[in-house]
Amino acid sequence: MNSIIGGALGFLAVYKYPLVFATVLVQGPVVMMGTGLLLRLGQFSFWPLYFTLLVADFVGDIIWYYIGKNAAEPFLRRFGHIFGVTHPVFEKMENVFRRHDVKILFISKITMGFGFALATLMAAGATHVPFKKYLILNLLGGFIWTGLLVSVGYFLGDAYLQVDKAFQWAFLVASVVIGFLLFYGFAKFIRGKYWPV
Repeated sequence: MNSIIGGALGFLAVYKYPLVFATVLVQGPVVMMGTGLLLRLGQFSFWPLYFTLLVADFVGDIIWYYIGKNAAEPFLRRFGHIFGVTHPVFEKMENVFRRHDVKILFISKITMGFGFALATLMAAGATHVPFKKYLILNLLGGFIWTGLLVSVGYFLGDAYLQVDKAFQWAFLVASVVIGFLLFYGFAKFIRGKYWPV
């Protein structure tokens, strides 16, 4: 059993940056905060981690842009409910996008879209925002967003180190649950206030 655990830990030590890259494509914000905590605990080096997170998030944004550009309508009809992106929400995003694409893209990037990140990225593609503009805005926003989330995780890691060892697991679980509930509540409030469906 110890050899299995040792092998798994060895694998994670060698492939930690590719694993971070792959997981950011699936769940960026959670991974960014989690790796910030692991950075504070000495499991990562800052610059390779920051670059990996930034590039992975950027690649994900490009994928969603092209889904929006080439397949937004059929994709939403089939899978939109999985991501909380209903057709009425998407149509509203498209209409607003045509008038305020620069502001929306930048603000969405640094706020995770107030719960509409995927809809925003797909709407950019569907409304044919110029790809160069899209790249520049997402890259600028990504520098801020990635740094912010890694910092949150880093300072949680600092607090984690100050907690008595007997309570460290409880602290981690409570931090994750509280963070999720705060984000979920904020996103729900913004949706209800500004994007009622």
